[in-house]
Amino acid sequence: MPTKEEVVQQILEILEPMIEKGGSPAPSGSDLINDFGLESLQVMGMIETLEDNFDISIPINILPGISTVADLAVEIQKLTGDE
Repeated sequence: MPTKEEVVQQILEILEPMIEKGGSPAPSGSDLINDFGLESLQVMGMIETLEDNFDISIPINILPGISTVADLAVEIQKLTGDE
């Protein structure tokens, strides 16, 4: 089971090509939509990649409650059984 830090790192690696180049690495408290400016298709692509990486299915009904990288990491840990 991945640690929270490992999950956050994978999320940030997936986000890297989607966000503007330059600047420091994104903090885990960054908002996926407001801070990164992701569009819905980018979010869905990221979700699909995370599902493949962690061999899980992320229910679409939990997405409205996820706003930050840290929120997403917590939900992935719940789904992998490692809270």
